[in-house]
Amino acid sequence: MYTQGLDGQIGPVREAETAEEKAREAAFQAKIDAEIRIEPSDWMPEGYRRTLIRQISQHAHSEIVGMLPEGNWVTRAPTLRRKAILLAKIQDEAGHGLYLYSACETLGPTRAELVEQLLAGRAKYSSIFNYPTLTWADIGAIGWLVDGAAIMNQVPLQRCSYGPYARAMVRICKEESFHQRQGYEIMMALANGTAEQRRMAQDALDRWWWPALMMFGPPDKDSVHSAQSMKWKIKRVSNDELRQRFVDVTVPQAERLGLTIPDPHLRWNSERGHYDFGEIDWEEFHRVIAGNGPCNRERLEQRRRAHAEGAWVREAAAAYAEKRARRRAA
Repeated sequence: MYTQGLDGQIGPVREAETAEEKAREAAFQAKIDAEIRIEPSDWMPEGYRRTLIRQISQHAHSEIVGMLPEGNWVTRAPTLRRKAILLAKIQDEAGHGLYLYSACETLGPTRAELVEQLLAGRAKYSSIFNYPTLTWADIGAIGWLVDGAAIMNQVPLQRCSYGPYARAMVRICKEESFHQRQGYEIMMALANGTAEQRRMAQDALDRWWWPALMMFGPPDKDSVHSAQSMKWKIKRVSNDELRQRFVDVTVPQAERLGLTIPDPHLRWNSERGHYDFGEIDWEEFHRVIAGNGPCNRERLEQRRRAHAEGAWVREAAAAYAEKRARRRAA
């Protein structure tokens, strides 16, 4: 989901030294250039494997942690219909995490290892999920803006060079499109509601706009690993291009709602054929990524607590699987 996953450190990777190693890497790159998918049983450079593990695991962690700010509103949804829709969406996010953890396991790490990295704070998830959901309008803003940005990121991933990841993204993108529409429908209802509801919708837009733009990761000039990831066709579109696409699509949607984007520098540039927009607060971005956002500690603690409380379920499932395996063997 999140190109932020491409900007962390992956550790030193040994360069090809022998003629045989160089020939193998050249054949690998030729396969990618020919748009032939890489599968788990294929040989791949260690850097390619590590990059995928980092990105897919962060994507999976983001889906799981992303359930928390929305789960905060399940008991407070304004109607039974809204509650059922929100529950279905949260269930979808859990499924996305499952697909992605499974895809990541094909690269070597186990599910338990990936989860342990998250709980220990060694693995990252998207910065966007470290902001609070203060009102019901925030649920609409998350669907409209956050899932909208996610779709912008994820659609190109359906053409990722690594087969398991690309195939997982097909269903995820279809479901995320429904989530985006659900969020926009909430915002439309509020924007067409009472004066208080309209103020609530505007307030949510004001608070989520800039964090949503940060979801695409740092500017291209500061994105450390993007060039290599694009050469490997893990990543297809640059951070800045994705961010521009998102702004161009979202501004007319806000105008349709009658809401104001909180950016005094936002204006249509007829020469470029795109919207110009203001400078993002990258200090805030790096502060949140480093673990010092409004809800970083709260989100991680919630995840640790849920993991601990769910231990009995994992133990029961493991015992059942072992019992079933013994029966089959007998």
